[in-house]
Amino acid sequence: MADSPADEISAIRARIRGAGLRSTSARIAVLQYLQAARGPLTHAEIADELVPLGFDKATVYRNLIDLTDAGIVSRSELGDHVWRFEVRGEGEGSDGEHPHFVCVSCGSVTCLGEVKITPAKKKEWADIADISEVLLKGHCVNCS
Repeated sequence: MADSPADEISAIRARIRGAGLRSTSARIAVLQYLQAARGPLTHAEIADELVPLGFDKATVYRNLIDLTDAGIVSRSELGDHVWRFEVRGEGEGSDGEHPHFVCVSCGSVTCLGEVKITPAKKKEWADIADISEVLLKGHCVNCS
């Protein structure tokens, strides 16, 4: 059985407070919208939904940055010079890092959360860099 909306908001408040932030209506709205999203969203996409509810674009952006700085939300630039935001997982080992697929035709972004990329020889990767993000590009099924 799914949690009630009151339970969802209570959990969001607890997570925000647990990160040392005040639990404001704007932060709750931003985090609730991101939790319901199927993938990372841009500030513009989030603002399009929240501005009609009474939050201005600057408030949405400031709260995205606050939630990112607090480690609740991650921010990624997926090769198109646009920041996208998504909720990070909770709990031990849930750093929120996972690969993404970007369609080079339509620009759609898909999380590949279940995909694990492991190097054949860790030492070879260690000689290059500490890799923090993997991005796959191609044509989505709608564009191919």
